[in-house]
Amino acid sequence: MKQLLLSIFLLLTVASCSNRLTTKYDVAGERAVLPQEEAPHVRNSLEWWYLTGHLKDKATGKRYGVEYVFFHFNPTGDKDYMMVNVAVSDPDAQKFRYDYNYAKLPSFLPAQLPVDLTLRKKAQKWTLTGQEGRYHMQARMVAHPGTAIDLKTKPSKEVLMHGGNGYDRNVAMNKVGYYSYPRLDASGTIEIDGKPHEVEGEMWYDRQWNCNMSGTKDVSWDWFSIQLDEPREELMLYNLVHRPTGKKLGGGSHFSAKADNTHLEPTDFQVENLAYWTSPSSGLRYPSKWRVRVPSKGYDLIVEPLIPDQELRIHFYAIFNLYYWEGMCRVTGTHNGKPVTGNSYVEITNRREVKKAKAVVEQTAEATSQVE
Repeated sequence: MKQLLLSIFLLLTVASCSNRLTTKYDVAGERAVLPQEEAPHVRNSLEWWYLTGHLKDKATGKRYGVEYVFFHFNPTGDKDYMMVNVAVSDPDAQKFRYDYNYAKLPSFLPAQLPVDLTLRKKAQKWTLTGQEGRYHMQARMVAHPGTAIDLKTKPSKEVLMHGGNGYDRNVAMNKVGYYSYPRLDASGTIEIDGKPHEVEGEMWYDRQWNCNMSGTKDVSWDWFSIQLDEPREELMLYNLVHRPTGKKLGGGSHFSAKADNTHLEPTDFQVENLAYWTSPSSGLRYPSKWRVRVPSKGYDLIVEPLIPDQELRIHFYAIFNLYYWEGMCRVTGTHNGKPVTGNSYVEITNRREVKKAKAVVEQTAEATSQVE
C-alpha cells in the first residue's frame, strides 16, 4: 500500500484550499470485486495503479529497477486531476533516473475497462493499458532523454486481497480498497542513453482507492514489498507514524507459495532501521537498511538498497519542492533458519520536519490559482 505520497496530498491541499476536501464519491463494499475495481472510480478522492519491479537484460544479465505509477484524484468532487511518475534504477552504473507530470483533466475519468490511462509531457505520451495483471506500460522520459520503458506483464500468481477482502483493516481514517498482483512476469525493453535493452523479470502491482483522507503532512510512511526467491512467498508491510503524537499504525500481508493469504497486525512484524542515508539534494535523512522480522512466518531478513540515492523530487510552482524515496532493494536473511534471498521495493515519505512542511504549504497558498 502506498498510503498517500506526501507530494500528492500537498498538491490536493493546495489545489483545494478554496473548497472542502470530500470523500463523498468514494466507493466501498464488503469485498473488492474484480474486474470492476481495476477501472477508475469516478470522482474518487485519490486512487492509483502502481507497478515496481526487478528486471534483467536477457543478453548480459545487467539489472534494472522500474517504478511506474498513475494517480487519479478529485479532492473536492468537482475537478479531476492525474499524475504519473516513472523511474528507472541502474545499480551497475549507480544511476537513478526519473520523470513525472501532472495535469487537470478536461472531464471526469470514466469507469471503463480495460484500463486506458494517458498523460502527456511535451511531445511524449505516457500510457498504461490492460487489466487483471496483463498490462502494457510505455513511457519516454523528457527529463532524461534516451531513457524509456516499453513493458508487458502477465500474472504468474493469483491476486492478493489485502485485509482478506481487498479493504485494508488497519487504516482507521477511512475504508481503503487495496489489492495486489505480487508476481507479474514482465518482458520488453528498457532504453538507457538511447540504447534499447531486451529485459525480463518480475514486477509487483498495487491497486488502491479511497485514499485522500488517510493522509496528512504530519504522517511519515514506510512501505515494503518483498518477493522471496525460495520459497516463492511475498510480504507487504507498512508502518505509519503520526509524528506530533508518536502514534503508530501498521499492517501487512503474507502470501504463501500456495497463495494462502495471512493478514499481519502491527504486532506480527518488526522493522528495525540499521543505517541511514542523507540526500545531498534535499538534506533529508532516510533509513537505508532494514532488519525485517516476521516471527510467525519464520522470517528474519535484511533489506538493503542497490542504490543509496533513489530520491524523487516533485516540483510544483517556483518554490514548492516535495521529496520522497522509492527504491530497488535486495533481500537476504533466513527463513526458519535457512538462507533465503529475494527482491524488494521500499517507499519512504515525509521525512521533512513538521514545521518546515507547514511553512511550505503557507508559502504556496497564493499559487492555487495556477492549478485551477
